[in-house]
Amino acid sequence: MDTVSGYVERITFRNEENGYTVLALSDGGKETVLTGVFPTLSEGEFIRAEGDIVIHPVYGEQMKVERYEFITPSDRASIEKYLSSGAVKGIGPALAARIVAKFGDDTFRIIEEEPERLAEVRGISERSAMAIAQRIVEKREIRSAVIFLQQYGMTFNMAAKIFREYGMKLYSIVRENPYKLSEDIDGIGFRTADQIAQKNGIREDSEFRIRAGLLYALSQAVSFGHTYLPKEELLQAAEELLSVQIADFEHLLEDLAAEKKLHLVRDCGECRVYLNSFYRMELDSARILRDMNLRDEALPDSEIDRKLFALQEENRITLDPLQHEAAHVAVKNGISIITGGPGTGKTTIINLIISYFIREGLDILLAAPTGRAAKRMTEATGYEAQTIHRMLEVSGNPAGGSVFQRNSEMPLEADVVIIDEMSMVDTMLMHALLKAMVPGMRLILVGDVNQLPSVGPGEVLKSLIDSECFPVVRLTKIFRQAEESDIIVNAHRINEGEIVEKKASKDFLFILRDEAARITGATVTLLREKLPPYVGADISELQVLSPMRKGVLGVENLNRVLQDQLNPPSPKKLEKEFSFGLFREGDKVMQIKNDYQMEWEIEGTYPKKTGTGIFNGDMGVIKRISFFEETITVLFDEEKTVVYPFSAADSLELAYAVTIHKSQGSEYPAVIIPLLSGPQLLMTRNLLYTGVTRAKKCVCIVGSYDTFCRMIRNDREQKRYSGLRDMIRELYGDH
Repeated sequence: MDTVSGYVERITFRNEENGYTVLALSDGGKETVLTGVFPTLSEGEFIRAEGDIVIHPVYGEQMKVERYEFITPSDRASIEKYLSSGAVKGIGPALAARIVAKFGDDTFRIIEEEPERLAEVRGISERSAMAIAQRIVEKREIRSAVIFLQQYGMTFNMAAKIFREYGMKLYSIVRENPYKLSEDIDGIGFRTADQIAQKNGIREDSEFRIRAGLLYALSQAVSFGHTYLPKEELLQAAEELLSVQIADFEHLLEDLAAEKKLHLVRDCGECRVYLNSFYRMELDSARILRDMNLRDEALPDSEIDRKLFALQEENRITLDPLQHEAAHVAVKNGISIITGGPGTGKTTIINLIISYFIREGLDILLAAPTGRAAKRMTEATGYEAQTIHRMLEVSGNPAGGSVFQRNSEMPLEADVVIIDEMSMVDTMLMHALLKAMVPGMRLILVGDVNQLPSVGPGEVLKSLIDSECFPVVRLTKIFRQAEESDIIVNAHRINEGEIVEKKASKDFLFILRDEAARITGATVTLLREKLPPYVGADISELQVLSPMRKGVLGVENLNRVLQDQLNPPSPKKLEKEFSFGLFREGDKVMQIKNDYQMEWEIEGTYPKKTGTGIFNGDMGVIKRISFFEETITVLFDEEKTVVYPFSAADSLELAYAVTIHKSQGSEYPAVIIPLLSGPQLLMTRNLLYTGVTRAKKCVCIVGSYDTFCRMIRNDREQKRYSGLRDMIRELYGDH
């Protein structure tokens, strides 16, 4: 093993996530290229490194470093080189020269022990002197903190975040109560904290561990759609997680509630346990909804009807009684809800009420939860619709998450807000929307309550309808044009629990197969040969929808198979393998989490159109992979170009096949739904109904007809715990 010493002349590459660095080390004469993990190293610093000399086929001789240590510069030349390198903010070459000229070899002792003396140097005030000393001390402290935290598997970025939160207290926190990290640091979960605790010998029945386990069990419940858990279910979940019996459960809950980490709602012998933030969101939403629904209507019903009939005559449309009622309710009330399946005329009603409000001189905003749903709304109405996030002017928060610029302090500038695809809106997004509204505005919610609930926590649309506190119109009639589509007719049959017969159809096809391999083969044939000319669409516009992620017919396996068949390896296509899978130029991909800070641009526009924010469910195509820049370029919605560093590639996954849940709010020329078997909890009626209603021109059920029929009969829905309905009722005086 070889040893080299010197100062860091330059850093040519660094992965900020894991600290892997390529640098040039100079000993004053010879320069050596070093590679390894140096997360806190800066240009100008002095180190001693040990490692093996290797010959890289492209970059030549390098040292692969096994271990290294920092060397404090001791002579005048080394001290000046370090200070002038930019390693210490606020000191440039000229100032570094004056400091060393004044204090010589004693410079670092002066900075650490008598920092006020730096003010003796021309150009440094007493305040600047203390700031420079603080930066040098902090640099040394964070370096020590990173080295300490690396033994627990922390990345440099995470270690820096922990240091910023706790400073020098981090050592005692990590050794005595690492579970505090999971409470305070975004990105550190209970599992990570538990591993640190095990390394430090903390007991399994430690109160710190049990407290953290309770909070983690509740956060896990949120990921399954709940906003609270009954006390007994929380106890059971926490004990299973921790593998211990919790003796003083009530006392722990009371303590966490006193610290405002939990909120306890006791009613009729039941105790609901909320994370404090979700309790506040549901209660706040209920209050705003009540206040918005209290409005003084200036126009009598007869006048509203007269205006609506006049508009129908002008637009040469005739609404049936339920549609007319829906339009009337929407223009009369502060809050109104219109729900119905495909083909029941929701779009006709939206168009009519838009015309009504424009005639009245009111400002209208149209929005939907996803970009695809907003695009469909724009096409259906002729008026610009946007995502709810865009409407609320979302921006990234440097600390993580998002901030909505539109809120109670700067509400939306509109008289009417119409939201489509409301079944997809979760508790958090609904709360953000309501905070940006004020009494006097109208909120019209349109959606299909029989579709799957939101991916996020809560079941907002269902809760509002079930509260019976707001006017709701349920559209049930399928109109004549819609009756010509077997997709729409069969979707309603599925929703009613009626078995759909295997019969000849132009747009609802059964391809019966009894083995997974044959189902996969038929799916490939449909995509590659049959469906594109049949529906007049490109292969990339068609979508495979699976009920599940795992298994032979789950999206993970289907994506591997479809990638090989539809976008096979080629010398003309670069590809990059990650721990979670392989991406190839030309692959169809989907963003799997909201990223409010990711930048995009629309190429070819002048001036260049740019923006930020790529959202969960956005789909695109990989246009370019660059190993030199270590980036993947993706084109979303045929216009937005986003460049992902390799370190952020885990925000993407292949999307030749997606789960039915992920397809909500989207519409495709044709969908293929492979069915063979699956867990009863997953293979449900509303899942099948949601998948079928994603198709515009053709549905292909590929696989087992028996499984298809079992799903229709299975009307089980996974229970979601949400208190919004009861809070609304309580505020209205318990219906």
